[in-house]
Amino acid sequence: MAFIPPETIEKARQVDLLTYLQTCEPGELVHLSGNHYCTREHDSLKISNGKWYWFSRGFGGYNALDYLIKVKEVPFMEAVERITGQVAYQPQQSHSPKPEKPKVLLLPQANRSTCRVHAYLRSRGIDSELIDFCVQTGRLYESNPHHNAVFVGLDKYSKPRYANLRGLGTDFVGDASGSDKRFSFSIPAPGSDTVHLFESAIDLLSYATLVKMNGGNWNREHLVSLAGVYKPKEELQESSMPLALKRYLSENPNIRFITLRLDNDAAGGRAAKALVSMLSDRYEVSVQPPPYGKDYNDYLCMRLGLPITHRKGKTQER
Repeated sequence: MAFIPPETIEKARQVDLLTYLQTCEPGELVHLSGNHYCTREHDSLKISNGKWYWFSRGFGGYNALDYLIKVKEVPFMEAVERITGQVAYQPQQSHSPKPEKPKVLLLPQANRSTCRVHAYLRSRGIDSELIDFCVQTGRLYESNPHHNAVFVGLDKYSKPRYANLRGLGTDFVGDASGSDKRFSFSIPAPGSDTVHLFESAIDLLSYATLVKMNGGNWNREHLVSLAGVYKPKEELQESSMPLALKRYLSENPNIRFITLRLDNDAAGGRAAKALVSMLSDRYEVSVQPPPYGKDYNDYLCMRLGLPITHRKGKTQER
């Protein structure tokens, strides 16, 4: 009685149908689109991603061995010999993405007080009520020993997932180790259908201060920073949505209106153009950069008669 070693059978099982047909029966293979194929003999037998399915008969398989036995009705041992004797063994590649390792956020040690951060933000025109709100909700604190302002991004369970450090009186700007930019600094407004987007936490708080100065309710609508400058690709259709925005919209499906309040410069203009292109089919998008100055903090300081703080730049979006 003929005998086939188990390792030979296993080899045969590892050969997918596309590889087998390309090697042994190329004339039988018909390309449809992308990685989708059918066979010339049976146009309802579709092949994709290493698997196949015969739609007119209602069954399918995972490899060439299944095809030869079920469709061509080749005896098992002959099918194994046909495959292993003609096709070089190539393990099937897994198309499942590697599980992403969870990031561990390493927050700087907190200082006992936030006096320096409070004074710094007040010098940039930010309203005391907003500063206190951010401190009390865990969105802002002062680090120790460097006394940086730490802007914290929280998830929907109020767990810190992102932190941006900003030097007080210096040009230092950086993210804490393990920061997840999907969870950027934001002030949610549960139930609101409108979100305002900014490049930085300072711009976000500046806009909120302007709303309050004009007699409005600063926490009536969602306020979200993009954790830095969004840099779309040269070809707009190939650009991907900023991580922070993608996550925020997915968690707030009731949002219908998006206002882009990005910087009033070339980079802000390119970012706004790209975002309008990718969002306008699902949302009503408006572009409202500050009427004066480079960003909303410049505009706020102009309104209040405060000196404008010039910094080297903002953290890049990733």
